[in-house]
Amino acid sequence: MRAHRNFVLSGITALMLATATVHASPQAKPAPASAMSASVPGWLVGVWKLVRCDNVYPDGHRVELYGHDPQGRWMIDAQGHYMMLIARAKRTPFAAGDKSRGTPGEYRAASLDTNAHYGSIAMQGDHMTTHIEQASFPNWNGRDGTTSYTRDGDRLTYIVARPSSGTPEGAHGEVVWQRVD
Repeated sequence: MRAHRNFVLSGITALMLATATVHASPQAKPAPASAMSASVPGWLVGVWKLVRCDNVYPDGHRVELYGHDPQGRWMIDAQGHYMMLIARAKRTPFAAGDKSRGTPGEYRAASLDTNAHYGSIAMQGDHMTTHIEQASFPNWNGRDGTTSYTRDGDRLTYIVARPSSGTPEGAHGEVVWQRVD
């Protein structure tokens, strides 16, 4: 378990370094003006652990997109840059042991069992504004969004109006994070 945690933290660190490189690059796309003019409150800065990531359907039933015990980290700095990684706790390795030699089923599972993106975030009143620079789901690249959030101590909950799956059936995402630092 410790090795898995270290592997995930190594991946997060690598993505954070890539994010820093992109932000230093003159070609990097800046955050939207709405995000730049809003603030990043001190309580938001730090590391957050995923509690739940569900699709909620119009009839009220929930689908746990990443299983019963989803894993995830969301890191936010004081300038509003963030990096997020969500993964199913138990993932099946590729039989060939080589990322470039997976089967269609292995590629599908790898895609559905993880979600990663980075960009910028800001809070204004009871609304959160994000700009996704890059995402593991390419349809989200360059996407801007605003949603309301609720905060209960060190727990933050927000809604994803157009999740990466379930939207045609009327689902919305509900994501809950717990502050860890």
